[in-house]
Amino acid sequence: MPNIGPMELVIVLVIALIVLGPKRLPDAGRSLGRGLREFKDGIAGGGKDDDDVHLDAKTTSAKHSV
Repeated sequence: MPNIGPMELVIVLVIALIVLGPKRLPDAGRSLGRGLREFKDGIAGGGKDDDDVHLDAKTTSAKHSV
């Protein structure tokens, strides 16, 4: 696997700036970061969303059993 150096990163960033433009580049970076974070949480099997689902299921079953 080839190593990615600083020159390659600069080239990729310049291409992204040309394609997306300076206004949409921060939004694209944020979106990419969120996607990577969700992917990482999904692989780890954890995350806030899983806990919320379990809590919602418990409160829903408690409401229906009354």
